[in-house]
Amino acid sequence: MIIKAEGVVIKTMDYGETNKIITLFTKQYGKVSILVKGAKKPKSRFHSLVQMFSHGEYIFFLGKEMGTLNHGEVEQRFTDMIEDIEKTAYAAYMVELLDKMTESKVPQPHLFNQLLSSLEQINAGKDAEMIAMMFEAKLLQETGYRPQLQSCVICGNTDHLHSFSVRHGGMICNKHDEEQAVSLQAGTIKILTVFQQIDIHRLGNINIKESTKSQLRVIMRAFFDEYIGISLKTRRFLDQMKHFK
Repeated sequence: MIIKAEGVVIKTMDYGETNKIITLFTKQYGKVSILVKGAKKPKSRFHSLVQMFSHGEYIFFLGKEMGTLNHGEVEQRFTDMIEDIEKTAYAAYMVELLDKMTESKVPQPHLFNQLLSSLEQINAGKDAEMIAMMFEAKLLQETGYRPQLQSCVICGNTDHLHSFSVRHGGMICNKHDEEQAVSLQAGTIKILTVFQQIDIHRLGNINIKESTKSQLRVIMRAFFDEYIGISLKTRRFLDQMKHFK
């Protein structure tokens, strides 16, 4: 079956002396693996199509296990992003997380749009760490792990929400005491809500205090460790970058 799809390259690997296999996250068909013959040759017509984060239109034959690329056209390369090591690191983290948390050939057009918007926002100079955390929230939402923020996860109370409980999966009110719950600033609660409710392409310029960022890091890391529990090379690299800053 010949497929024509809009996609973003989220993973590449060498295959033999001259070929590559790319993982393409497409709007219409979800995640697919595609063999690109001759992609490593210096004058290959597919060279730009197999680069990480390339966004474009791909035409390929899709078999039961893997596709074979026939043709394509790159629409965006996110040049400003890939020339900055920190921005590239956050983008790499997002696509590795996406790859680990999604099944092959399951269409998720909304998640595709969130990924594309995230890359565009980082490329435009927005705070890469904040965009990555917002994308994390979208992934949790799309895969059924969305934390509860609008009411107490224990009793349903909508007033006096003050702490985030990873163990219970959301906000808790002041009627409950939990030693491991994180007491949040009002600004942190607001940003978490924004992460859930606003599409990434609608995100304007936001200035977030470092104390708010710090709380967001703690919460998102703990939540992913508790409910997703996957090891990511890109996250370790980001941790090392922060350590040496």
